[in-house]
Amino acid sequence: MNPLTPGIEKAPTSNDYRAVALVTIITPFLAFLLAVILLWRRAVGPLDLWLCLAMYAVTLLGITVGFHRLFTHRSFRCPMPIRAILCIAGSMAAQGSVFFWVASHRLHHQCSDDAGDPHSPHLAGGDGFGLLRGWWHAHVGWMYSVVPKNYFRLIPDLLRDRMIVRVNRFYLVFVFLGLILPGAVGAGISGKAEGFWTGLLWGGFVRIFLVHHVTWSINSVCHLFGDSPFVTNDQSRNNIACAIFGFGEGWHNNHHAFPSSARHGFYWWQIDFGFVIIRLMEVLGLADEVRQPSSEQVISRQRSCALIAESKAGETYDRRNS
Repeated sequence: MNPLTPGIEKAPTSNDYRAVALVTIITPFLAFLLAVILLWRRAVGPLDLWLCLAMYAVTLLGITVGFHRLFTHRSFRCPMPIRAILCIAGSMAAQGSVFFWVASHRLHHQCSDDAGDPHSPHLAGGDGFGLLRGWWHAHVGWMYSVVPKNYFRLIPDLLRDRMIVRVNRFYLVFVFLGLILPGAVGAGISGKAEGFWTGLLWGGFVRIFLVHHVTWSINSVCHLFGDSPFVTNDQSRNNIACAIFGFGEGWHNNHHAFPSSARHGFYWWQIDFGFVIIRLMEVLGLADEVRQPSSEQVISRQRSCALIAESKAGETYDRRNS
């Protein structure tokens, strides 16, 4: 038994990752195609769509509030029962276990858009084909091809947390729960066996497909398209579409400028539903030590970035006219 991981015999192997990733990627995609056919034939009801929306919200919050802001960056604290709920909700998103997700994301921040980044779109060449290959790797391919090196070194805090170790061990059980739960609710409300299967399809597989591609777009789209108000050591961008559908995750350049902040949208118009939930938890006494930069820190950092940009523009002008 590995002394760092009570109850865990060994780190997952490459084959373990790839087998689970292949099923995780392909199955929701096939279910989504079936759902499109049913939509075309109008064989879907309001209950199915509500189940999809509800499970989308629950599992995406599990990713952005739980896996990302709490477990990866420790941007706030909350009691163990709330941490357990967030950990389970994130696991039901079927994006890999909490160990895999956090290890991969911490590695991303350590090597952002540089060698070693598990899902950068900028490491396959700068020409059109290279960027296309890079986008595909950043969006989907990395899930199948990347196994975090020094797996345990990246997550020592999680390995000491017995609750997280238990949830990680039963990751596939919680993925299964995320499929069965909307099916059971659909059957219970509709009173028909058909409600189980449509709930399973829409609240389960289609919801996984949607959450996958919204979250993966943060890796791919938000390192290619958008604006960068802060100068960082990578090519992170703010993208409003990803921010809306990703509950604030699309303010990616903001996040890379202040990675430990629980708040990603720094202005009133930067919609950040993930932070709204954290703020509500704080008001209710369910979260504390919420970390975020002050307005002065944000403005000061932007002014510094503007000066750097002006300096670089001046250097470019001097070189061209020398």
